[in-house]
Amino acid sequence: MTVSLGEHPLQQLVLKIHSRCDLACDHCYVYEHADKSWKTRPVVIGQDTASRTAARFATYAREHDLADVTVILHGGEPLLAGPARLRAICDEFSQAFAGVSRLKLKIHTNAVQLSRRHLDVFREYDVAVSVSLDGDQAANDRHRLDRRYRSSYHRVLRAIDLLRTEEYRHLFGGLLCTVDVANDPVAVHDALTALSPPRIDYLLPHSTWDTPPPRGSSGSATAYAEWLLAVFDRWTEQGRTVRVRTFDSVLSTLRGGPSLTEAMGLAPSDLAVVETDGSFEQVDSLKTAYDGAPATGYHVDEHTFEQVARHPGVQARQRGLLGLSRTCQECPVVQSCGGGLYAHRYSSEREFDNPSVFCEDLRALVDGIAERITDRSLSPAVLDPEALRFARQELDRTLLAYANQRLAGHPDWDETWPALLRLDADRSTAEHLNRVLSHPYLRAALRSAEAARITAARFARVAVAAAVHAHAPLRLAWEQWDREMHLPTLGTLTLPAPGRVEAVVSARGLDVHTADGTRLAVRDQLTDFWRPLSVLKVAAAEPLLIDDADPRRAVYPAPVTDPLTPDELAAFRERLRAAYELRAERGPAAEDDRNALRVDAVTPLVAGAGVRLATDGLGGLGVAVDFEPDLFVRELPRLGRRARLAALRATTDLHVLGNQAGRLLTEVVDALGDVAYWGRGTPEGVRALARAGRTLAALAELPDRDLTESGEVLAAELRAEWDAIAGRP
Repeated sequence: MTVSLGEHPLQQLVLKIHSRCDLACDHCYVYEHADKSWKTRPVVIGQDTASRTAARFATYAREHDLADVTVILHGGEPLLAGPARLRAICDEFSQAFAGVSRLKLKIHTNAVQLSRRHLDVFREYDVAVSVSLDGDQAANDRHRLDRRYRSSYHRVLRAIDLLRTEEYRHLFGGLLCTVDVANDPVAVHDALTALSPPRIDYLLPHSTWDTPPPRGSSGSATAYAEWLLAVFDRWTEQGRTVRVRTFDSVLSTLRGGPSLTEAMGLAPSDLAVVETDGSFEQVDSLKTAYDGAPATGYHVDEHTFEQVARHPGVQARQRGLLGLSRTCQECPVVQSCGGGLYAHRYSSEREFDNPSVFCEDLRALVDGIAERITDRSLSPAVLDPEALRFARQELDRTLLAYANQRLAGHPDWDETWPALLRLDADRSTAEHLNRVLSHPYLRAALRSAEAARITAARFARVAVAAAVHAHAPLRLAWEQWDREMHLPTLGTLTLPAPGRVEAVVSARGLDVHTADGTRLAVRDQLTDFWRPLSVLKVAAAEPLLIDDADPRRAVYPAPVTDPLTPDELAAFRERLRAAYELRAERGPAAEDDRNALRVDAVTPLVAGAGVRLATDGLGGLGVAVDFEPDLFVRELPRLGRRARLAALRATTDLHVLGNQAGRLLTEVVDALGDVAYWGRGTPEGVRALARAGRTLAALAELPDRDLTESGEVLAAELRAEWDAIAGRP
């Protein structure tokens, strides 16, 4: 892998295959905004240009070991390229990425021209189709007229009806709707949801500080937030049966998850654009800013994707918080808002060193959603460690249920889901399913949005692992997409080749049958094809699972090691054993200690990395292969506090999401943890205690509604602990 620390490889390509359009939308950023480069470009991309682009992108993916890449066919209107050219382009990319990366092909279209001939091509290459539609006919016809000023609405609906037929339904990627505050938000949303799309994207109209967006008859500074919140309320009333990317992203980031859209959140951009003439461009929403704004000066005939990735304009959108204006950096909702879309920050005076022109809208939207979803009731998890553990298990099941809603209909998932339900329904097997579902790296998978085939295979392996632990009979088959078949909490089976597998759990153990007729008998001992994980029994503690092989274990703020050799593993085990013996000598933790660190898996980190919690703090502990036992024992109380806070945040609301109370709670917990680490009588401990006191004072000054009942209980506990350490009555 050639990506150095701090860089983010390009994983998405927008390929402009046609530079003209059959509609004349007056809000289109390609034709109606500052950049006019479309006028000088070929109408249709040449096959040689498409071939060169595919080859260069595949080379880049191979050099960077990219598991997945996405190519979005775009325009203009890409359907105007015609079915034959579309097929040739899809075939070119499919061949280029065969054996390199999993290729996801998508197309964004107005759908006016969409026909069975197009859809047959898309079915052949599994191309997801996203359609632009702005709501009901009245809303859509405000902007989306054809070049004779006629409505496009009914032609688009006919196309969507075709896309929704049984033979093409799996290709429906969703609807793209540009917000106009003059339209009725509920009517727009109802019209879109009536078409049963798998997803809706509500897009703010492309605007800058030089060309600000219209704000409707009210002129409200938060008109777009008010519009979107009305949709959010309707979406919630309907049971949130359709995914809405803007809302899903805010809900995710408010609870510490990833951003799901480039338009919000701090995730680095991973996208490049190739125009019909082969020119590389930055994200093409920059056409809104000024003429030539997206240009790089690079061309696919002369430059590589590596060079594009290092272009200053591309890297500017990968700097996260550091790439934002000071106003944004100091904003309490920046993790959700992310400064908004990069193009929307532009002004001729300060270029992109501004908050979004939709700044007030984005703040009001995030705050409005946070207030609506905050649970103010008292959670037992704040008071009782066992209640917290139970709440975490319930969260795992909730996430699994969400996965079922998303994946139902995929054949492998439809086999796996009943198996999971059977294991959960029997008390003798449910505890073993809990054990596997509690594995921290599985939690990371539940929070991600992997491809259906990847998730189905992963949870088929979960069912198998739980059945093995429970000695419960099970027979399950799925498509295994690589040779390394990792069974969470158990170990890794190396297959002769990827392909269809069948796992059979019986009283004898586990047998895996491959498509070529090979039978692999998996037992406890190490073999040429089976590498079990190591379990260490330590004094006065639960047995420790040492997981150095899970493919999703890299969830630490330091690099993980490769799977350890037998000698390395033996040395690591001895260090852990010595650390826990030292911990026992210094006195066992009280059974009801709310801050005691409970570890579900220990993963070796590279030398010098110290002792680290998993990034979500839930059950994973990363330990450097050269850690010192004394340092390990000192770190546990501090890490236990952080882990408990992370678990509480994952399972209950301590404050209105996104407000500064969250930061203050973190600072108090960290400061008290530092006191425990250094000792109250040391200079470092004294400074940490003073820091905790100042932060508790700031927390007490917040408005009453900022903390929930659970948050108030936690704050009172922290205050009592500070008082006890400081010697206050």
